[in-house]
Amino acid sequence: MNAKWVYSDKVKDHFMNPRNLMREEDESGFDGIGHTGNIKCGDEMMVYIKVDPANLTVTDCKWRTYGCASAIASTSMLSEMVVGMTLDQAYTIKAKDILKNLDGLPDNKVHCSVLGDKALRAAIDDYYHKNGMEDRITTQGARVVCQCMQVTDEDIEHAVLDGARSFTELQEMTKIGTGCGECQDEAQRVLSEYVQKHFGL
Repeated sequence: MNAKWVYSDKVKDHFMNPRNLMREEDESGFDGIGHTGNIKCGDEMMVYIKVDPANLTVTDCKWRTYGCASAIASTSMLSEMVVGMTLDQAYTIKAKDILKNLDGLPDNKVHCSVLGDKALRAAIDDYYHKNGMEDRITTQGARVVCQCMQVTDEDIEHAVLDGARSFTELQEMTKIGTGCGECQDEAQRVLSEYVQKHFGL
């Protein structure tokens, strides 16, 4: 068996027994709703949060995910991690944090955890928008380059500043183009622009 396709016990547990799954259809009781992914590419995530306005703490997190075992397990784990965090803390959760708590994912499925943290940030941004706190939205104005993975031009710029110089390196850092692949030409163009802007290469 290829070791890269072995799921950890935690991944299996969260897939077989998902936590905080949104089973009811009524979304009206939630303070923030985030959506990311593209169902035609295989994975789509919706995250729903309730927030205590007194201390801006996440009190509940539900979700729906249409995708593979890794996508389900990742979102289930994320929903456990975020409850009790402040919105500022929850906003900083990255895919690597979810992977660590799951004891890793197969290399071919790492992009599934990337969707989870993006959907969470979208839900937090939605809460900020609904409550007149737009100044807290850090992704405002960013342009989405990869619809499947919800990678923005700002994400590409950050990757360049963190060392990405080739499309392969950009893909490893952001998982851009791992869905339908239609964004590759545009992603390479944006990558080149930021490399030229910051490093003159």
